[in-house]
Amino acid sequence: MSDKLPPTLFQLPFLRCLVMGRASVAIFALVTGYVNSLGPLKKARAGNAEAALSGIAKSAFRRFGRFMIPAIVATTLSWLACQFGAYNIAHVANSAWIRDTSPAPSTSFAGAFYDLFKNLGTTWINGMNVYDRIQWTLTYLLKGSMMTYLSLFALIYVKPRWRMAIIAGMFYFKWKSGDSLVGFNVYCGIFLAEVSVDGDIANFVSAHPILQSVSSASMIILGLYFCSYPEENPEWARWSTDLLRLGHWIFPSGVEYARYYPGMGADLLATGIMFNATAKKILSHRFLCWMGKLSWPVYLLHAPLIRTVLAWVLFGGSVRPAQGKDQNGNQLPPGWLPIANTWVVIVAIPLFYVFLYRVAGLWAQYVDPWCTNVTQLFEDTVFRDDAKVEKPLLLS
Repeated sequence: MSDKLPPTLFQLPFLRCLVMGRASVAIFALVTGYVNSLGPLKKARAGNAEAALSGIAKSAFRRFGRFMIPAIVATTLSWLACQFGAYNIAHVANSAWIRDTSPAPSTSFAGAFYDLFKNLGTTWINGMNVYDRIQWTLTYLLKGSMMTYLSLFALIYVKPRWRMAIIAGMFYFKWKSGDSLVGFNVYCGIFLAEVSVDGDIANFVSAHPILQSVSSASMIILGLYFCSYPEENPEWARWSTDLLRLGHWIFPSGVEYARYYPGMGADLLATGIMFNATAKKILSHRFLCWMGKLSWPVYLLHAPLIRTVLAWVLFGGSVRPAQGKDQNGNQLPPGWLPIANTWVVIVAIPLFYVFLYRVAGLWAQYVDPWCTNVTQLFEDTVFRDDAKVEKPLLLS
């Protein structure tokens, strides 16, 4: 697409959501706030503030292991693939993203291990990991988890209505301060968790079914529309130009609209789904729940598998075209490997997704339990004896 050419199918609003990643990061941040706060908020509302604080402390400790250990395993596997030449096809594929995210093997045996440990560290220091560049988001999502736990720790004794008001204030603060990657999405997740356990809000919504249906459907549609905002060149299409103009009015000055719109869209989408019975029923389907359970391993595995398996299938059967000679008569290097043919794309991409989810299922079956056991072993080693025993809860 350009300013003079019409958009392709997946560059249209709503359909763009199927291939864009920024909205996914915003949804991950929102779910982080929601899931990590739901349990403590239920305990606090039941009068079990002490149990809630104990759960927050243990969850915060475990979060590091449950984030870092799977990421270490995924990076190590990608590192092995790199050292054994699995990215060789990706280095010359006619895809800028695949080429740019495919590292070259290390120059020596010792250097390979140095590169591995260096990238295992920089993943959490500055988000840089040449073996799996998408892991730059993990440090932000871990930060979002700690933001959630710290907020709950400070507010667990606060009355529910005042706690909701303070969380809303924190959402506004993060909105105005430009923390669009995780900040206001995390606080939206915490707020939605609070709303989901509030009986008065549930009764109000049930008493106004027409308002509930219309408003929730509107939020879902508007949320998907906002999530469609392009990362670059919004002025090339009328609909995104209109959103660009709207952003001048509703966003703080100097912020990145390509982060704010997916974040705001994700918040509206989640809020709409929460109050829409039809949407919740659809998303509760067994197949979609299964896909949701595999979202973490899919996130960790999809990029290395694209650069290896998918690249081999799409580009491995073609020949690099000759580029001829330059003006001095020197032979130019051959061009990038083209995609084999259209039929390969039509057949390979659906099969790749089946393969990806199959591998993710194996990861969830074998790797995730191992990572959990390692985290539990470390917890049992360092925790005090009295902290290892779960005290009975005093339910009201």
